[in-house]
Amino acid sequence: MINDLTTGNPLKLILLFSVPLLIGNIFQQFYNIADIVIVGRTLGIDALASVGAVAPLFFLIMFVVVGMTNGFAVITGQRFGAKDYDGVRRSVTMSTILSTVLTLFFTFLCLGLMDYLLKWMQVPAQIYKDAYIYIQIVIMGLFVANFYNLLASIVRALGDSKTPLYFLIFSSILNVFLALLFILVFHWGVPGSAVAVVLSQVVSVILCFVYVKKHFPILHLKREDWIFNKKEDWQFALEHLNVGFPMAVQFSILGLGILIIQSVCNSFGADVIAAMTAALRIEQIATMPMVSFGVALAAFVAQNFGANNFKRIKVSVKKVSVINLHLSVIMAFVMHFWGSGFVKIFIGGQNPDVIKIAHDYLFISSLFYFFLSQIFIYRNALQGLGRATIPLLASIGELAMRAFAAIYLAVKFGYVGMFFSGPIAWVTASIVLAGGYYTNIHRFIREAQEAVRGKSVIKA
Repeated sequence: MINDLTTGNPLKLILLFSVPLLIGNIFQQFYNIADIVIVGRTLGIDALASVGAVAPLFFLIMFVVVGMTNGFAVITGQRFGAKDYDGVRRSVTMSTILSTVLTLFFTFLCLGLMDYLLKWMQVPAQIYKDAYIYIQIVIMGLFVANFYNLLASIVRALGDSKTPLYFLIFSSILNVFLALLFILVFHWGVPGSAVAVVLSQVVSVILCFVYVKKHFPILHLKREDWIFNKKEDWQFALEHLNVGFPMAVQFSILGLGILIIQSVCNSFGADVIAAMTAALRIEQIATMPMVSFGVALAAFVAQNFGANNFKRIKVSVKKVSVINLHLSVIMAFVMHFWGSGFVKIFIGGQNPDVIKIAHDYLFISSLFYFFLSQIFIYRNALQGLGRATIPLLASIGELAMRAFAAIYLAVKFGYVGMFFSGPIAWVTASIVLAGGYYTNIHRFIREAQEAVRGKSVIKA
C-alpha cells in the first residue's frame, strides 16, 4: 500500500514503516544464516569456512547493487513527495535501465576476475574449490538480486515497507527447504547451498513483480516512459547517477573494507574464518533494529525533502537517533552475556576454540555499537536528502581505518587486532556523517526561511 510520509505524526510513521523492515531484515538474515547453519552442521567446519571465506566478496558486489538501487529510489521518493506521478514512472524506468546495464557489467567483470580475486584474498587451499564454485554460482544470480532490490527500493520509496516483506519471507522459507533438499537429499554439498539461494531469489522476484503490477496503479508504466532519446532523458539519467553512483561507490567501499578484513582473516586458518563467519552473522542480527530505523528514515526524509518539510526532517532524525542509542546499549548487553550461546547455534558445542574466538570478537565490537547506530541514522538521512558525497567521504575514511587495523594491528596483535577494525571505522564515519548532516539540514532550513521571507516582500 502506498503511504504518504509527508503528513501525520513523524515518529509514528517511521515506527510503523520500520517494523516490516525489521521483520524483513530478520528473514533476510535467516536467508543467509540458513546456509551457514545447514552447511556448518551438515558438512563441517571446512565447508562453513569455504562459504565464509568468500561471503565478503559477494557482499561487496551486493553492496554495489543495493547502493545503486537505493540511490535511484531516492529520486523516485522525491518525485512522489512532490506529487509528480509522471516523474515517479519515469524514474522507475530510468532506474531499471541503468541498474540492468550496470549489474550485467559487474557480473561479467567478477566472473572473469574470480580466480585472481580469491588468490588475492588468500583463500586456503583446503577450502578453495568449494569457495570458488559457491561464489561463481551466487554471482551468476546477481541479475536476479538486482531486480528484487530494485522493486523493493521503489516500493519503499512510495511509503510501502510491507509488500517486499511478504515475498522475502516466502523466499527465505523456500531457501531453507531447497538448501536441505540439495545438500541432504541430492548431496550437492556447498554448491547446493548456492543454487538454493539463487532459485529462491528467482521465485521472490517473479511474485513481487506480479503483485506490484496488479496492486500499484501508480507504477503502471506507459510506452512513452521507456523512451530514451531526448536531451532531458540524459539529464534525468544523470540526476539518478548523481545519487546512485556515489551510493554504489560508498557501499562498495564498505564492502571492500570487509573484503580486506576477510583476506587477513583467511590467513589465520579455517578456525578463525569459521569463528568470524558465525560472529558476523550474529552481529548482523543484533544490529538489525538499528538498520531498519535507518532505512525507514531514508524513505521518510526523501519524501519530506520533495515536499520541502525540512524542520519535520530535523525533528524526526533527532528522535530516531535517540531510539538507536538505546538499542545499541541493549544489543551490546545481549552480546556480552549471550554471545557464546548464539555462536553454538551455528557450529555446535564441539569446537571450544572457535566459540571463544567468535565471542571475543562480539565482546570487543559491541562496546562500540553506539557509533554504529548513529552511522545508520545520519547516512540514511543524508541519502534521503540526495547528498551522497558526504556518505562517500565517510566511507573512504572507514575504509582507511579498516585497512589500517587489518594490516597493522593484525600483524602486531594477531587476529585480536583485527577485531578493532570495525570499531575504529565506526567512530571515524559517525563523526563525519553527523557533521555533514547537521551542516546540510541547517542550510536547507535557512534557505527555506529566506525563500518565504522573499515571497512576503514581493507580495507586500
